[in-house]
Amino acid sequence: MGAIQRIALVLTIIGAINWGLIGFFHFNLVASIFGNTTILTRIIYGLVGIAGLINLGILFKPIEEFERSPEARTNR
Repeated sequence: MGAIQRIALVLTIIGAINWGLIGFFHFNLVASIFGNTTILTRIIYGLVGIAGLINLGILFKPIEEFERSPEARTNR
């Protein structure tokens, strides 16, 4: 997994946590930190959306690409 995909995955997880807070507690963490109508809030939401699109590639990768070879496991 490349650096861009890892960053995208972190942003997607942050977005998922924010949606969980909204769903369970009616608390929007991003809006409470950066303000409800600021440009920074919109940028954060945009980055999370782009990160979700980047992570679509993970959905369609063959499982073999995620598994390590037996040699890599023993050389740790």
